[in-house]
Amino acid sequence: MSLELINPDDLPVPEMYTQVVVATGSKMVFVSGQQPEGRDGKLVGHGDFAAQARLTFANLGRALRAAGARPEQVCKITIYIVGYDRDEHVPIIEEAQISLFGDHKPANVIVGVAVMSPGYLIEVDAIAII
Repeated sequence: MSLELINPDDLPVPEMYTQVVVATGSKMVFVSGQQPEGRDGKLVGHGDFAAQARLTFANLGRALRAAGARPEQVCKITIYIVGYDRDEHVPIIEEAQISLFGDHKPANVIVGVAVMSPGYLIEVDAIAII
């Protein structure tokens, strides 16, 4: 599997993601939206966005491992945030994202949503090529 990460000269170079990712491999892995839930399926970190973000990205890592994928094989993530506020949420997301991906920067998008399940503040899904 290989990923070619491209930031075209005529587009801004983002800090936490890559503008274009070209993936070549033999298997695609689609990970459903991971939420801040413990093994028991119960919400962890009610009202604490940072705690929820950390657990959500950790759960994403566990889901990838279950499929035989590594974080550096992820080509795209989508981050859903309740009541999205760039100034408040982006630094926390960046920290949680780095904890899973290190310096790997998959293509991504952040989507502000009005509501998910009660108390849930973040959800992240992913596509990997292995």
